[in-house]
Amino acid sequence: MSDEIKRLPKLWTGDHYNEGIGRDDIFDKLREECGVFGVFGIPHACTLGYYGLHALQHRGEESAGLAAVESATGHFSYHRGMGLVKEVFDQTKLEGLPGDRVIGHVRYSTAGESRLANAQPLIFKYRDGDLAVATNGNIVNAPSIRKELESQGSIFQTTSDTEVIAHLIARSSKDFVSAAKDALQRIIGGFAFLLMTNDKLLVASDPHGLRPLVMGRLGEGYVFASETCALETVGAAYERDVQPGELLVLDRDGLRVDRFERLERRATCAMEYIYFARPDSDINGINLHSARKRMGRQLALESFIDADIVTGVPDSSISAAIGYAEQTGIPYELGLIKNKYTGRTFIQPSQELREKGVKMKLSAVRKVVEGKRVVMIDDSIVRGTTSLRIVNMLREAGATEVHVCITSPPFKNPCYYGIDTPDRKELIASQKTVEEIRQAINADSLYFLSNEGFVEAVGGNDGEYNRGMCLACFDNDYPTPVDPTSEKSCSC
Repeated sequence: MSDEIKRLPKLWTGDHYNEGIGRDDIFDKLREECGVFGVFGIPHACTLGYYGLHALQHRGEESAGLAAVESATGHFSYHRGMGLVKEVFDQTKLEGLPGDRVIGHVRYSTAGESRLANAQPLIFKYRDGDLAVATNGNIVNAPSIRKELESQGSIFQTTSDTEVIAHLIARSSKDFVSAAKDALQRIIGGFAFLLMTNDKLLVASDPHGLRPLVMGRLGEGYVFASETCALETVGAAYERDVQPGELLVLDRDGLRVDRFERLERRATCAMEYIYFARPDSDINGINLHSARKRMGRQLALESFIDADIVTGVPDSSISAAIGYAEQTGIPYELGLIKNKYTGRTFIQPSQELREKGVKMKLSAVRKVVEGKRVVMIDDSIVRGTTSLRIVNMLREAGATEVHVCITSPPFKNPCYYGIDTPDRKELIASQKTVEEIRQAINADSLYFLSNEGFVEAVGGNDGEYNRGMCLACFDNDYPTPVDPTSEKSCSC
């Protein structure tokens, strides 16, 4: 490398390109921390695992991993790496993962360290052989369990809360399935677990179903994923959602359905419907593109604005913007374009360079918005910095008015179940009124979807509380005990 090249400034922080991608982004969007994918009883399972993780890439772009087992021999192999799925795996690495069973994981890092040791699946050796663990979510009481285990002599290898369940299983004198049930009963939080040994695959969803997890069939085998879009990608037929508190045990005898906890209150994360999951996925039988269109329609009914065009902030708000436009009759236009090939925006100390980074990720279409009164649809406001930048971008492109409509209620409370959220004091909606937020983001008007309107738009079971959703980030009603003063654990 020449001296001239060495002197050039790094355009990202850390040792690898995507390190810390879940933190300090120019766009202060919420981050889902991970996605899981599993295969049982299908030859060349690692190939399906690769494509399944690729379909879930939006749920985690920092690290990826696969662990595989050959059922005939019990042979166990794995590979993990930092970066995108296509960067971590190639044909040679996939060929080194023979077997008909596999679990995989994609991850964002948040409060924990960004390093290979935290990449999943986490791999352990214990008395009965090999154990691989992959999870999506967060264990709320992991810090206290970890301190208890460390005082009893356990030595932790990672800063991930996922390691807690492996230690609980390893310390038990019971058989693997019984030990796993006991461990799942001890932990509190929102999680979707895949646990694989040399002869078994266990699939579990937390007692409230906070994190999505679905099951599909492909031939005689089974496929499990955080979202149905991954089933579609590998050609599996959707069978059903894994139910809250359910434990599925797969081994040479086939599939056995068990439970580790009874369902008291279904509380699927509202942000999965609003933002995280891909629009072509279904959660609890509800298609997300259709639900987001209904959110846009409901927002139009609650907050009509006389304007010339409607535009959505790509990509998650496009469906809602179409719904708003259809309901009001105001034309929908592509007023904002996302550059999909920038990767992580350059994090530089200069504010001027940060603003250039914004325009590398998102551009206003001047010929579309110039001289127009614009309704800008977005899914949420976190700190407010993103909304301010986009509103100013539209004004600089010639928009005469910019009205902001948000397809969620005000995000006032931190999440403890696997979403990377700032502290409460950094959430603008917990510190300011709607009018104060409007002024802060330089909008001509600002409207949020009501709690009731959101629940009605998503749909779901009328007989369930909040129609089976967790709205804690909006209403502070958490489905499990949480301790806001406790140490924040490293999810996934």
